[in-house]
Amino acid sequence: MEEGRSLTVPINSAQLLALAAAGVIIGQQLKRRVPILERLSIPTSIAGGLLFALCSLVFHSQGYDVKPDPVLRDVFQLFCYTIIGMNASFDVVKRGGVQTILLLALATGGAVLQNFLGMGLASVFHLNPLIGILSGSVSLAGGPATALAFGSTFEKAGVPAATTIALASATFGITVSGLIAAYAGVWLNSKANSEGASSTGLPARVAEEEPEAVSAKQPETSMATQIALVAIAMGLGSLVSAAIERTGIVMPGYIGAMAVAAIIRNINDRTNLIKISPTKLASAFEIALPLFIVMAMITLRLWELAALAGPLLIILTAQVALTLAMTLTIVYWAMGRDRDGAVISAGFCGFMLGVTANAMASMEELALRFGPAPRAFIIVPMVGAFLIDFTNSIVITAMANMIK
Repeated sequence: MEEGRSLTVPINSAQLLALAAAGVIIGQQLKRRVPILERLSIPTSIAGGLLFALCSLVFHSQGYDVKPDPVLRDVFQLFCYTIIGMNASFDVVKRGGVQTILLLALATGGAVLQNFLGMGLASVFHLNPLIGILSGSVSLAGGPATALAFGSTFEKAGVPAATTIALASATFGITVSGLIAAYAGVWLNSKANSEGASSTGLPARVAEEEPEAVSAKQPETSMATQIALVAIAMGLGSLVSAAIERTGIVMPGYIGAMAVAAIIRNINDRTNLIKISPTKLASAFEIALPLFIVMAMITLRLWELAALAGPLLIILTAQVALTLAMTLTIVYWAMGRDRDGAVISAGFCGFMLGVTANAMASMEELALRFGPAPRAFIIVPMVGAFLIDFTNSIVITAMANMIK
């Protein structure tokens, strides 16, 4: 059936939520029954959401186009990124020491390099340079959530299949990082041993602190209070985003909320008005993020990807080479050239090409094989789970507007 004769199948918000929940359950079952998905650290939401995306592709081939109501998806997206901002505490960063700031700087610089490389190769293939950013830090340093978040923004900027391109690139990155990150760490650990280096361990001041020590004197607050703070930041942030967009700057709607949440968090850390619980925020995030990803994947238009398959594969292969080169050289050297440095470098490769789950899986494998690397398990989750999302969003927005 021709495109013009396609029949639209609407899905309302309640139906979309039900499908998203089903996608999460389906993803869990797929990972149990298809071991390679677990070995590659493919997120549950990606496994389940991809099945829905393939179903949409089949429906399209039969003349039916699925059209979910985007409102609930956008609210979940905003909620997730506001939580990331709420976790951007300067006091938490200080607990990781100078190496946390250094790794964040390297990751942010890596995001810039990914975008420049993507833009350069996109120009070679006579593609929109925005496609280079989509196949750069949007999908790789950013991962699936950032790919989905920026997809609609780039579509408005003139890239019709932006969301599909970005998510395909993110899935490629997750798969490859699951294969190579731990191997990179093994090679670097052997290098550290040959140079006579050992783990420097975790500074005592870090080891002695509890994750929520900053707010230990504050009374315990409920999950409802944590979500209320996030909701307030979402509302105020929407006003900030609207004001910025009136200046003509292209940016996703969550940037304002993320910034407001970070301000609220750091003011609260100084005033001790409310105990902000990273544990409870993490629990809320872990519930909302998979649902958001499945919701977004239901709307993917995989049939729009065919024409870009060859150039996109070349661009992504070059991105893997760039990230691996950084992992084996500058990151390893900057992180101390010891066992901890090797494990941190493997984690860097994991989250700069895939997601934090890839990084953690690779580091855990290395720790089991070669012994503890306590510094790595403090620094990498802090940078990979939320700090890089914050700085990467700024990088993407600035570079997209630079070539707009």
